This record gives sequence, structure tokens and C-alpha cells, in this order.
Amino acid sequence: MEVVPAWAPAVGFTLLPHAGGFLGSNITKREIPTWYETLQKPSWCPPNWVFAPVWGTLYTSMGYGSYLVWKELGGFNEKSVVPLGLYAGNLALNWAWTPIFFGAHKMGWGLVTLLLTTGTATATTASWYNINKTAAYLMVPYLAWLSLASALNYRIWKDNRNKK
Repeated sequence: MEVVPAWAPAVGFTLLPHAGGFLGSNITKREIPTWYETLQKPSWCPPNWVFAPVWGTLYTSMGYGSYLVWKELGGFNEKSVVPLGLYAGNLALNWAWTPIFFGAHKMGWGLVTLLLTTGTATATTASWYNINKTAAYLMVPYLAWLSLASALNYRIWKDNRNKK
């Protein structure tokens, strides 16, 4: 009987968030030069090259946090349904933003998605805190970045509402 190596779950959980980021990057790469560059953006908008390393770091951090929670709770079981379910919902919303904002050019719906993402990330972090404080702390940079991303999405939507 083949036994899963002890390191495999840590690697799997850590890499999982990158899957949606990788798929979304294909949409983003296509839309930056043809659509996103034509939008009016605030002076405090980070340069395009910043987004990939920031998201890569955040995905790694939150993925490892999810592994810590999974491990602390003894895997997938009744105790892990809420904390890992919130996390799964958060990932789904996170991954949905790129096709909505960049793919469909729906800036307002992108903002709604980001606000829901921030809410589920906050709930995830709160649920993780009493399970594994390190896991919760690993979510803090993500929450900070979601705040910036939400403000940026709002300004882009507000300043480009009449643009098709």
C-alpha cells in the first residue's frame, strides 16, 4: 500500500491557491494591453509588474495557513467543515474576480466580488484564530492587500463607468 509522504499535504495545500491564479493570469495577460491599459487609474495604482509577485506570495501564505488548520484539526472532518469551508468559498470568490473584472470587463461586479472576498477572508481568518494563530496571522497580509485592491477596483469603476 502506497503511503502519502508527510510533506505532500503541506505542498498540496500551499500550491492549491496558485491554480486559480495561474488560470486567471492567462486572462489578465491578454486583457492588460488591450483593455486595462486604456482605463483611467489613480496615481497610487501599483505598477503592473507588482501584482504577480504579490499574489504569488499571498497565495503561498494563505495556502500554507490552510494546511496548518487542516493538520491541527486532524484532516477533513466535522471540525474542519466551517474553517476550511469558509476558506474554500473565499478561494472560489478570489478566483472568480479575474474573469469578472478582466474577462467580462464588469468593473462594478468585480468590486462586489472583491467585497465578498474580503468578507469571507475576514471570516476565514477569525475562524482560524482559535485553531492556529499562525494560520490566522498568515492571512493578515492578504486582508491588507484585499483592502487596497477593493479601493483600487472602486476608483477604476468610478472613473471609467462610461467606458465600454
